[in-house]
Amino acid sequence: MPGVFCPNPGGAFYAIARLPIDDSDKFCQWLLEDFRHEDQTVMLAPATGFYGTAGLGMKEVRLAYVLNLEALDAAMDCLARALEQYPGRTA
Repeated sequence: MPGVFCPNPGGAFYAIARLPIDDSDKFCQWLLEDFRHEDQTVMLAPATGFYGTAGLGMKEVRLAYVLNLEALDAAMDCLARALEQYPGRTA
């Protein structure tokens, strides 16, 4: 996805991704309250809660992923559409 950076998480079941957004808290709330793609959305955790230093994680989200590749593909498609429509997109 354009503007997204997500390093390989290795053996974990989650990853922290940097997104082209203004505020991860607002983006995650927008996903749940206002966004739908094919009557679905994705649930992400703002990364701000995973840092001890104020201000870190503002453009990052935590993605938990499953082994079901079909569900993962659908979620990534949904996220890509959300990033295209998000009013606070920065890139």
